[in-house]
Amino acid sequence: MQGRSAHGAREPLPRVVAQPQIRPGRILLEICVDSVESASASERGGADRIELCVNLDDGGTTPTTGLTAAVIDNTKLPVFVLIRPRAGDFVYSDEEIDLMLREVQTVGIIGVAGIVTGALRSDHSVDVEQTRALIEAAAGLPVTFHRAFDSTIDLADALEQLVELGVTRVLTSGGAPTALDGADAIATLVSQARDRISILAGGGIREHNVSEVVRRTGVREVHTRFVGEGRMKDLIEIAKRR
Repeated sequence: MQGRSAHGAREPLPRVVAQPQIRPGRILLEICVDSVESASASERGGADRIELCVNLDDGGTTPTTGLTAAVIDNTKLPVFVLIRPRAGDFVYSDEEIDLMLREVQTVGIIGVAGIVTGALRSDHSVDVEQTRALIEAAAGLPVTFHRAFDSTIDLADALEQLVELGVTRVLTSGGAPTALDGADAIATLVSQARDRISILAGGGIREHNVSEVVRRTGVREVHTRFVGEGRMKDLIEIAKRR
């Protein structure tokens, strides 16, 4: 029988979803998409994982359940879904968190492979209580803490909090406008993380700079926005030469 979380929402049954098997030394490519077409093009280009959202120009918000189901049905890649109710900051009211918890549970039933989310306090620290509730609602699915991380006041302290919470990975540009600008900070996070949590580099990564970002940071996972099938194929080919 299903129970209820501390926030009162019904807890979904755990799901087991296959994750990509990446050989040691190879870079994993996650592509952020907003449609079935771009997800399919990313798969053809050699992507390893999809992050699905809408309103990309506003930093991304939660897609509809219909779009989520359609993407899952039309690609063999693992699909991670962004849970973010609105653009703007990452400080959420109780009502917004309740909506986010319901959305996590709904996409879990649909069959997503993971959740991308995060919440901050007004002082720009990780909201531990809200983030813990989101992780619990994910019912065992991998959870990526998104680039709200880059808005925290102390990246090292925030990373330790996320490790303790059981977050699977952190998407970050090292607190800089782009991953290349924040490469030194990302490298420090990779060293701090060790094998406790994955560091996913993202922010302005394209075919012309992906090799430098990987070389300077030591990350094994890279996140980029879909910008056309041809350019995606070029980026993925360059990254996978390493």
